Amino acid sequence: MTDSKRGTLIIIGGAEDKTADKRILKIVHRLSGGDNSTVAVVTTATNSPFEAERQYNEIFMNLGCKAVYGINITDRSQADDRRVIKQIKECDCIFFVGGDQLRISSILGGTEFHKTLLDSLANGKIIAGTSAGASMMSQVMVVEGKDDEAPRKCTLKMAPGMGLLQGVIIDQHFNQRGRMGRLLAAIAQNPGIIGLGIDEDTAAIVDGNQTFRVVGSGVVTVIDGRDITFTNTSEQNSEEPLAITNVKIHVFPEGYGFNLITKQGIIQKDDDIGKNLKIEEDKK
Repeated sequence: MTDSKRGTLIIIGGAEDKTADKRILKIVHRLSGGDNSTVAVVTTATNSPFEAERQYNEIFMNLGCKAVYGINITDRSQADDRRVIKQIKECDCIFFVGGDQLRISSILGGTEFHKTLLDSLANGKIIAGTSAGASMMSQVMVVEGKDDEAPRKCTLKMAPGMGLLQGVIIDQHFNQRGRMGRLLAAIAQNPGIIGLGIDEDTAAIVDGNQTFRVVGSGVVTVIDGRDITFTNTSEQNSEEPLAITNVKIHVFPEGYGFNLITKQGIIQKDDDIGKNLKIEEDKK
């Protein structure tokens, strides 16, 4: 269902360019309102919050943002603090840094911060996240699994995500860390959910119509398991290799996209996607 008020998700696969062109971060800045924008940098996922805050503060201020706030929430009581909630409500973009996605969901999940985050998205704001800050956006998230290995039947650790994007599982650093096997295993266990594997320095930008376009130097891999006809997934003999048939895989580089409602690829390439992404200036 289309929601004209719903904001935009910018889901970054990690290791986005921070020193040269800064292409993806420039898009975050522009979609958030450009030089009038205020960005909250949420550092809950990382063990080095002040370093991450300093780095992104410098980047976004140099790009021209009006203000950048560091939000370092390390326990659940802080996530209900009225001063923090007020600050989040005043920002145009809420940006989650990388680290450990389970820290995000376990510290922020179900709190007033979480409610405010969902309300912010529903009311047109930008929610962006890189690496762990990308994985946490989905309904179900991969917490742990082996890289660079053939898929196994049931060797993943999964947990509920923050539910910003329903009906998907997101994995990041995807091709760089050889995570096709673990995302296939995740979809074998959850065949009704779409898998999104996002490469480093690459983002899926999801609009209110539940369609996304790809920007960046890598690709977004989409795994659709709805038509799976057989899989041997079970807890019994979990270390055995996974068998799976009739799974559908799409691969989209920059300019292409996917409709998460119709489950159809967008193959009319936008050759200037960085400039053509819609900016909702009327919400400012």
